[in-house]
Amino acid sequence: MIIDPVCGMEVNEKSQYKTMYKGKVYYFCSSYCLKEFQKNPEEYLRGGPKGMPHGH
Repeated sequence: MIIDPVCGMEVNEKSQYKTMYKGKVYYFCSSYCLKEFQKNPEEYLRGGPKGMPHGH
């Protein structure tokens, strides 16, 4: 099971929304969550998912 690190939703590894950060691939439910993660990845990796971001 893969969890979107921004909103906490379960996502499929075939998701088109993904990025690599520090050698690991992260998957997202939407382009919005991907963009939020890219703004400040450490915030989500340290604090965990924050729930549905505003504007999701």
